[in-house]
Amino acid sequence: MQGKLRLGIMGGTFDPIHMGHLIMAEAVRDEFGLDRVLFIPAAHPPHKQGRWDLAGAEHRYRMTELAVRSNPYFDISDMELHRKEPSYSVVTIDRLRESYGQDAEFYFITGADAINELFTWYHAEELLEKCCFIAANRQGTELDMELLRSHFGELAEKRIHQLVTPAVEISSTDIRQRIHRGRSITYRVPAAVEEYIDKEGLYREPDDDEP
Repeated sequence: MQGKLRLGIMGGTFDPIHMGHLIMAEAVRDEFGLDRVLFIPAAHPPHKQGRWDLAGAEHRYRMTELAVRSNPYFDISDMELHRKEPSYSVVTIDRLRESYGQDAEFYFITGADAINELFTWYHAEELLEKCCFIAANRQGTELDMELLRSHFGELAEKRIHQLVTPAVEISSTDIRQRIHRGRSITYRVPAAVEEYIDKEGLYREPDDDEP
């Protein structure tokens, strides 16, 4: 008889997805014995729509799909991309529960900086009761457990875990800027993602005379 499904959840705009995302997800999956990691590209806020230096939902989904396909433990979902109402993590967990069953265990994977502000999230205590969080402690940012305990008490100790992941100083912002300047992004993103960006002409300022 199989045990409970342990599912990691990796959300983000992934604009574009890069090696840092993948290294973090695999390090957490291996350390915590997760069965799978589900990548969920987020929708851009409305005020960012139409900017030439950001990719649309279809492109971001396709790049993420290309990035995760070589890992048999990674999956992708488009559940957040077409949602019209506000996208709250507690709602995402409820929808995943409908898909994966009541016995599934969910683990949000994100940076320590984001978890340090967890008390500001929508229905944060309810969210902690429904899933665990795994903080990836990257260089320069540490998990503030004293702060989290002050807001969530023992629930913070039970539901928030941390892991020091390999230091990979890569960001989506830097990748977009490098492309804009004509610099190389080789080894910063998977080869398939680099090819897709080049083919689709993403993150390049359009010429003034383009229609």
